[in-house]
This record gives sequence, C-alpha cells and structure tokens, in this order.
Amino acid sequence: MTLTQLEYIIAVDTYRSFVAAADKCFVTQPTLSMQVQKLEENLGVRLFDRSKQPVVPTEIGQEVIRQARITLRESQKIKELISDTKDELIGEFRIGVIPTVAPYLLPGFLGSFMNRYPALQLHIWEYTTDKIIRDIKAGQLDCGILSTPSNELYLLERPLYYETFVAYLSKESSLQSKNSVDANDILTEKLWLLNEGHCMRDQVLNICQRKRSLHPKDAFEYNTGSVETLKRMVDANAGVTILPELSISEFSSTELDNVRYFRSPEPVREISLVMLPDFLKRKAIDALEKEILQFIPKRFKEKKKKEIMPIN
Repeated sequence: MTLTQLEYIIAVDTYRSFVAAADKCFVTQPTLSMQVQKLEENLGVRLFDRSKQPVVPTEIGQEVIRQARITLRESQKIKELISDTKDELIGEFRIGVIPTVAPYLLPGFLGSFMNRYPALQLHIWEYTTDKIIRDIKAGQLDCGILSTPSNELYLLERPLYYETFVAYLSKESSLQSKNSVDANDILTEKLWLLNEGHCMRDQVLNICQRKRSLHPKDAFEYNTGSVETLKRMVDANAGVTILPELSISEFSSTELDNVRYFRSPEPVREISLVMLPDFLKRKAIDALEKEILQFIPKRFKEKKKKEIMPIN
C-alpha cells in the first residue's frame, strides 16, 4: 500500500470516474486503474463498483477511502512542518466561500493577500454552505468562509465579523417614511428571497420567525440565487428584500435612500473561517484571517446590541 495508491482511490471517489481521476492526478487512465487494482488485490476487497456509472465505492470501499483521506492528511503534515520553518507561504490553498459573501468580501482583500504571498497558489470556489462543509470534511477544501454557527460537531469555527442585515425598499414602499424598521414592518410587504439551499434565506426568514403567524398570504413571492437580483426585483416590482450590509458599500446615494437599518437589537450574521480541528495550512489560514480582519470595518467586529440570526 502506497500514499500514491491512496491518492488515486480518493480521486476516483471524488470525481466518480477513472478517466477524470487520472486527469486530475496527471497520469494515464491505465496507470491509475492498475494501481487501484493492485491496492484492491493487496487488501483482498473491491473498493469500487465498476458496473455503475458514475462509478461508486462499495460499502467497504467507503470506509477505506474515509481512512485514506485521514492518512493522506496526516502525511501532508510532514511537508507542512518543513514549510513552517521557512518564512514563506507556498503550495496550494483551497478556499470555499458562500455566494452571499464572496462578491463583497473577496475584492476588498484578495489583491493585497496575493501580492503579499505570491508563492501561494489560491483556488477559490463559490459554493453553498452544505457543499463547503462536505468538501472540508472530505479534505477537498482547506477552509471555508461561511455563516455560522454551523452546528457541526467536527468543525472548528473562527468568527471573523458580524454583518448587519438591512432592509432594501422599493420607492413605492409604505416603509419609506420610516427611519428604521422591525420584523412587523417587513411582514406588511412582499418579501423577495434567495433560493432554497442558501443559508441567508433561512436567516432572513428567522428575522421574521417570531411573527410568522402574521404573514400575509402572499408574503414570499419570488426566489433567486443572487443578492443583486433581489435588489433589482425590488426596484422593478415593488416590495422589500433584506441584504447583508457589505453588499451596499458601493450603492449610490439614491440607492442608499432605499436602505433601512433594523431597530436594536440589529439582526446580524456571524461570518467565520471554518476548518477541521486538525487542519493543515495553519500559516496560510492565519494569514488569511489577518488579511480579512484588516479589511473589515471595526464596527463589524463587535456583537454588542446585535442578534445573531440562526441558519435553520
């Protein structure tokens, strides 16, 4: 049994294809298949059901692959120990970011982060919370930037900041006369929401959770996957939506006239760096955290007079 063989079975499990796995591992498909077969012969079990497409691991294969991910992660710590003795961040760094954070957070710090650590090969994906958590557990991501608490027992969460939710109103909204709003106000309007699967959707609904019995019949009318689309739908079709505060940082003065903050305690979401407890890339994650905190305004770092919205 070799680390290379373990790498190959993890790749097959990840991509559910011997051809794709070979491509990702930079070897020919016959080479990868032969090594997987040798490992199966050595263990005396079938790791994959090749009769199915896409290929899937057998029941015992799932257990072996789970242990293989742990073994590879532990072996990589040796390289990390050597890397930590050098005053340079090198190698791949894989980050998942939820879509309601990425467009507003990444442009603010990513350029300076890349300039500061040019030898670090950044790979960043916009994924839903569930996908990021799955990929962190599977060892396919080094860390994630997402809304917490996730209530995942086997993940480590480092809170970065607390982002206030704000209401965005149409020009025709009856709430235009108010300087601030609360849940009761929102329930009188058409509310535009993100699709199922976005944690911010659950948080927006939780802002109104205590008043849910007061919802008008058609309060929730439209669903989308984009925060920007929510704003445009309000502009074009009336009603109200709820946005994360960073998303309004580049609003025009006219657009800001349609923004209303909530009365205290303000509803916020906690945004954290999330990783495995025995995580690798410690220096890279520490550097990422420092860079983000330098970009985030000071008032985002305080919890006082704020209420963290649960995800579900």
